[in-house]
Amino acid sequence: MASLLRLPSRLLAPAAVRPGALLRHRGRCLHAEPAVRFSAAATTTGASPAAPARTETRGGDRVGQVTPRSTDFNAWYTDVIAAAELADYGPVRGTMVIRPYGYAIWEAIQDYLNVKFKETGHSNMYFPQFIPYSFIEKEASHVEGFSPELAVVTIGGGKELEEKLVVRPTSETIVNHMFTKWIQSYRDLPLMINQWANVTRWEMRTKPFIRTLEFLWQEGHTAHATLEEAEKEAMQMINVYTKFSYEHAAIPVIPGRKSKRETFAGADRTYTIEAMMGDKKALQAGTSHNLGQNFSRAFETQFMDENGQLEHVWQTSWAISTRFVGGIIMTHGDDAGLMLPPRIAPIQVVIVPIWKKGEEKGVVMEAVASVQNTLKEAGIRVKVDDSELRTPGWKFNFYEMKGVPIRIELGPRDVKNRSVVISRRDVPGKQGKESGVSMEPSTLVDHIKGRLDEIQASLLQKAIEFRDSNIVDVSSYGELKEAIAEGKWARGPWSASDADELKVKEETSATIRCFPFEQPEGEKKCFMTGNPADEVAIFAKSY
Repeated sequence: MASLLRLPSRLLAPAAVRPGALLRHRGRCLHAEPAVRFSAAATTTGASPAAPARTETRGGDRVGQVTPRSTDFNAWYTDVIAAAELADYGPVRGTMVIRPYGYAIWEAIQDYLNVKFKETGHSNMYFPQFIPYSFIEKEASHVEGFSPELAVVTIGGGKELEEKLVVRPTSETIVNHMFTKWIQSYRDLPLMINQWANVTRWEMRTKPFIRTLEFLWQEGHTAHATLEEAEKEAMQMINVYTKFSYEHAAIPVIPGRKSKRETFAGADRTYTIEAMMGDKKALQAGTSHNLGQNFSRAFETQFMDENGQLEHVWQTSWAISTRFVGGIIMTHGDDAGLMLPPRIAPIQVVIVPIWKKGEEKGVVMEAVASVQNTLKEAGIRVKVDDSELRTPGWKFNFYEMKGVPIRIELGPRDVKNRSVVISRRDVPGKQGKESGVSMEPSTLVDHIKGRLDEIQASLLQKAIEFRDSNIVDVSSYGELKEAIAEGKWARGPWSASDADELKVKEETSATIRCFPFEQPEGEKKCFMTGNPADEVAIFAKSY
């Protein structure tokens, strides 16, 4: 008999289908098929009904409908997820099925981070997803912080369990239980592990990738002999996340320290990377926590130091989740759909063969195979779409929707000229199109790699300019209110109380996103109280 979960009932709403509309593409109007949409709103109904089937066509240039970003950002976001085939509904409200293309983006994140984790001395392992409820209760602030989100198992094998089990919301407690067994001496330190796992948090309002009942993540856990070593580790890992965000995801995050009110439940300090989305809301894209000795004291995780003294270990934990996929969508996407930085794009180049007469097909496909092999041998992720069920125009739109950085068009005239036509996803229209690019292998590879690097740099620069143009420096509470009302981020000196921080949240819906690591020099006065301030803080509305 399956285990029984006693859980709240409000979660993700079923998809809605809208009538067809017009999708504009590169200066021409195309009739679009209805697209299934995710809903970000919570409901109180039962399991989601099956999503209506999409209309399949064998011709034309039609692709899934996407709401313009400027019209309705939330609708645009969920439309893109459906149309780009990133995810779909699970049968339980608030869950999602990550489709192969969406999971491939997550794998690209994993591939980069796995290398960095191992380079910095961490080993992968796995902990059970069922955690005794008593473990959660051992650390007071931890249970208080997570209690509303817990999924609890009370029946297993048809019998009432002697002790309730929590479905993993995070693993600090079970990790400490095991660390207590494994750590005896200073010779056992540092102990540094990571796991790739799923976690469950019973969210009341959900949004695909950003906030769901179950999501995927990596969580690192380390134990050290000193506070200084733990602090160095926590900073090292937030720096790993920051470098990944800039260099691979092309997201210009702002790294910094969370306020006391926003610190992870059970941590002494929380470090964060904050990203500005296309609607100017903040996304907490990754965190690293200095846990101090809070969990080691709760679980009696101790070691014998070099002087024979029994000491509690100092610990860290740090994580990035599939919410980062949502961040990529909302940072770079446009009205045509997804736009992926080349370094994390599952497909970097798509080749679309074009022919009209049957006798042209063989010649074109021979050239396509040659180009494909040339790019594959150069380490470029390439796909050929030679399906005859769709027109080239439909394919152009479809792969733009999926955010493929470069499209190569190859027809009979190109074969004759030993050249190809190249289009960049990030530059629409004729401006982003190049004709007559040589098929000669070394020339073509150098050209494609150069364009991929340009696209990567262009996406980052565009995101930096957008971020910087929407951060306002404030010197009074009134200026903060005005900036937040305009949908921008507010940055200003802050030394006020937790009560003042709560007041800002209640009156503006904005929170302190972080105290950035990069701070301006000179004397500062808190814009709330007028008292001296050592740091500036960034306030924003957030996901």
